[in-house]
Amino acid sequence: MRIVIFGATGMVGQAVLDTCLRDQQVTDVLVIGRTPTGRVHPKLRELHHTDFTDFTAIQDQLAGYDACFFCLGISAVGMSEADYRVVTYDFTLAAARALLDANPDLTFTYVSGAGTDGSGKSRMMWARVKGETENALLELTPRAFMFRPAFILPLPGTKAKTKSYALLYRVLTPLYPVLRRIAPRYVTTSVQFGHAMLRTARGGVKRGVLDTADINELAASATP
Repeated sequence: MRIVIFGATGMVGQAVLDTCLRDQQVTDVLVIGRTPTGRVHPKLRELHHTDFTDFTAIQDQLAGYDACFFCLGISAVGMSEADYRVVTYDFTLAAARALLDANPDLTFTYVSGAGTDGSGKSRMMWARVKGETENALLELTPRAFMFRPAFILPLPGTKAKTKSYALLYRVLTPLYPVLRRIAPRYVTTSVQFGHAMLRTARGGVKRGVLDTADINELAASATP
């Protein structure tokens, strides 16, 4: 398989990239981003791109891929809805359209989040915008998958870019064994998350919107 990853320098993206590089069925990984990952691997190629609303300049380099794992995201704290929509909706849909133009059968797996609202009725701005993004992707292609994780235990040595998230993970990570016992449907690990993403690329996944319990089930059925 040949995989494209967005957001590979974030906490989730780092784990997904690591999983792809370790997987024997993945032959090539293209990371598209503004910041280098710092990784060196025979499978890995990085493409520097700054305008995530327009991929025309690199369109000729997007063909020949089987799946895209879109892990790019930003906290809505302190942002206006208009600015948050640009990053969350506009960036995602521009990437999906460019990749699907080049690869009509591409699997597009999007990292959303628990609490995302596809009905547009939520009072939480981020939930509405993410829900709108999910709906647009599901209409764009039948091979779109929305991952809605709650708590993800990160890989050792990885950390969230957003300070509030980093603090939250520092507090909750030591409590992971307890959380797993009392709320197993709401916790996963970054390793499980990466395997579940690859599972969507292999085909046969019928549900388009997947919560943490679904993600763990996919990971368990995946072939490392």
